[in-house]
Amino acid sequence: MSEPDDDQAGAQATTAYELIGGDARVRALVDRFYDLMDLESSYTELRHAHGESLSTARDKLYWFLSGWLGGPNLYIEQFGHPRLRARHMPFAIGIKERDQWVACMAQAMSELDVDPVLATRLRESFMQTADWMRNKGV
Repeated sequence: MSEPDDDQAGAQATTAYELIGGDARVRALVDRFYDLMDLESSYTELRHAHGESLSTARDKLYWFLSGWLGGPNLYIEQFGHPRLRARHMPFAIGIKERDQWVACMAQAMSELDVDPVLATRLRESFMQTADWMRNKGV
């Protein structure tokens, strides 16, 4: 049996974190995501769910996405297991909020020129997770 060549081994080890561009690009994605909430009226319900300031939410999503995408587990190092559904139960999340979250992230990825294949893969994962977080019918 032959060993995989270096190119194959490297391609197999590549994470979404690396594909997106690492730390600075994850931060830029999160910042654009939250900026869009303030700028676009189509994300009004989503923005209202976040309270007056977005600074804490920005940091927590950046820390979470870093690890979720395959980079450093910044969120887990600070807070332990994400327990996403439990941590989001205090917030009313329905179909509208789910769809606005995914659309806002898709717009942020598009504006930052995230590779379309990666963006599609991430959007599908975000939709599954966001749908799982729903805690109200509509």
